[in-house]
Amino acid sequence: MSATIMRNGRVIDPANKRDEVIDLAIVDGRIADLSAIRNPQSAIDEIDASNLIVAPGLIDMHVHLREPGFSHKETIESGARAAAAGGFTTIVCMPNTSPVADTPSTIAWIKDRAAKMACVNVLPTSAISKNLGGEELAPVGSLAQAGVVAITDDGHCIQNHELMRRAIEYARMVGLPVLDHCQDYSLVGNGIVHEGYWSTLLGLPGWPAAGEEAIVMRNILLAELCDHHVHCQHVSSAGSVRLIREARARGIKISGEVCPHHIALTDEEIQNFDTNYKMNPPLRSQQDVDALLDGIGDGTLSILASDHAPHAGFEKEVEFDAAPFGIVGLETELGLFLDLLVHKHRKIDIVRLIEMYTVEPARLLKLGAGTLSIGAEADITLIDPEMQWTVDVAKFQSGSRNSPFDGWKLKGRAVRTIVGGKTVWKV
Repeated sequence: MSATIMRNGRVIDPANKRDEVIDLAIVDGRIADLSAIRNPQSAIDEIDASNLIVAPGLIDMHVHLREPGFSHKETIESGARAAAAGGFTTIVCMPNTSPVADTPSTIAWIKDRAAKMACVNVLPTSAISKNLGGEELAPVGSLAQAGVVAITDDGHCIQNHELMRRAIEYARMVGLPVLDHCQDYSLVGNGIVHEGYWSTLLGLPGWPAAGEEAIVMRNILLAELCDHHVHCQHVSSAGSVRLIREARARGIKISGEVCPHHIALTDEEIQNFDTNYKMNPPLRSQQDVDALLDGIGDGTLSILASDHAPHAGFEKEVEFDAAPFGIVGLETELGLFLDLLVHKHRKIDIVRLIEMYTVEPARLLKLGAGTLSIGAEADITLIDPEMQWTVDVAKFQSGSRNSPFDGWKLKGRAVRTIVGGKTVWKV
């Protein structure tokens, strides 16, 4: 029997509505009752968790691991290390790889690779449409049997509403949530930054907020029609928040997530043409940021995620128009959200923040994770909410360095990540 006791930590377990300073026991990789190790047969490891928060292992349900096909940006191994360094014990990877994750054989390869190389739990999603083409449905039933936790065309968006309807109906039959990257191609056109003052001043093609909101509205209508859950990824605009708020008030199965860059930055940052500020959806106005903060505060936006999108340095070191969208986020997101949501803006408390990283994604994806219940897998994140630290991209575990937050001073950080009872990362 291997046993560990965490002493004197503030155990926050939203799934069981626990928030108390208490010891926590781990026996053979699972959460155990303290009585289970009163008469130990072998030595017990002790972890001093004084002044730390002991939380269920955090879940990031929007991560790009780039394998197979783009291992010069990231691998499942390096992405998992980055997740551990950020405090995450479970990550959900997107299907825009090469080949696209749209067949059971590719899903099997990802799961096998993760089992061999990843230090955290890696859960695959599959594409909604074959080759992310938006024209023909992927084999949703056999992909569900292969073990995907959701379907999404992330990075792309199905424009054919009838095809999207059928996708949601199939997903309902096999019990999978649908995650959608909301982008109306005809409205967005060749836009690369938020359509507004700065796009006009800098002469960059504009990406209007309506290009997101039109698809959010479509998803609300289809979620209602099909009576099945649709989750809007990386929500960025005030209009999207308003639409989701009104739909949820009517009981429609719709939800939205927020990424840290969309509340930490505005489109004003693009004035230096730094490609680390180029993302999809783009950084928007302060008015949109304020609406996102309000949406988090009132529960309209229920999940926090990174949209971790690694790119090699040479790919970002080009003209703004030509650069790929996206930034890495796994190692900075918890610090940014703690700093901005809990300490600075005080929109939510730390209990709700942990809930948005555990209970909410676990419920949506029907996972057994995100809890410290007796018998649960011992996936645990230790957080120092007061720790002052400075982001240093040179020390990232990720295979890429494309972050706009290098040098930022943040308050709050994960200091130890435990997966299945084993420490996989500590500061």
